Amino acid sequence: MAIPDYQTLMLPVLELASEGEQRVADVVDLLADRLGLTEEERQKLLPSGRQRILHNRIHWAKFYLTKAGFLSSPGRGRFSATEAGKALLDKKPTRIDVSVLMKQPEFREFYRNEGPASSTAETASGTGSTDTATTTPEEQIEAAYQTLEGTLRADLLDRIAKNSPAFFEQLIVDLLVAMGYGGSHKNAAAQLGRSGDGGVDGVINEDRLGLDRVYVQAKRYAAGNAVGRPDVQAFVGSLVGLGASKGVFVTTSTFSAQARDFVKHLSQRVVLLDGASLADLMIEHGIGVRTSRTIEFRRLDEDFFEEA
Repeated sequence: MAIPDYQTLMLPVLELASEGEQRVADVVDLLADRLGLTEEERQKLLPSGRQRILHNRIHWAKFYLTKAGFLSSPGRGRFSATEAGKALLDKKPTRIDVSVLMKQPEFREFYRNEGPASSTAETASGTGSTDTATTTPEEQIEAAYQTLEGTLRADLLDRIAKNSPAFFEQLIVDLLVAMGYGGSHKNAAAQLGRSGDGGVDGVINEDRLGLDRVYVQAKRYAAGNAVGRPDVQAFVGSLVGLGASKGVFVTTSTFSAQARDFVKHLSQRVVLLDGASLADLMIEHGIGVRTSRTIEFRRLDEDFFEEA
């Protein structure tokens, strides 16, 4: 089954808590077993790769239940059902969600000045977005971030296509140097862009000492026009002719399946860098982009409140 959303998890979290004091670290596996989740579902991460989705959703279910007075924390990393929580379970609810929690005065007070939370509450009442109701605040942030990143990648490739071949050449130089290749801008620029076909084509140092070399070729293809196996074969031939064992082929479009399969069986190490990967590396290394806003999120420091 799919990983339940955080509101769906509220009832099983409260049921577990009613059985006795629970350790937060144990609840994830207990609920995963009860829900019959696969190992893949248990380990699935948020897009940031920093937290498991199931763990994140259980955390928010527990947090909201606590704000509604249905759970309490008798000790660090532990929680149990309150009398109010047990009374709620005695009513045999088939589901506990935000609309149920909103009946608690303390929970309404918590929501009163919370913009995103208010939207979630409205959704539970049938007036808001379904996505907001079924995703945790962190998942909403992750989704918004991924949307912005996707838009930025598309914008980068669009602008690259509108600029000159010389600009593309300089972009590759900037990126390679930012990644630690080519030694310096001067050295990298001197060794790249020597072909007469308007693309980037040359050999650069893999490190500042020049202990190894990397052959680089780039083609600005329009979206939907994939680089095929013949182009990659020609690239490998140039690599062999130069006595190089490593190469990077960069394109603003994509590579055909035949081209990708071809490089898997080579004795040389050849990396195919498509448009999406190129844009990702530009974003990661700050090439052609700038930070417009930095938002820092903080969590409660449990150690701070631990008394000796």
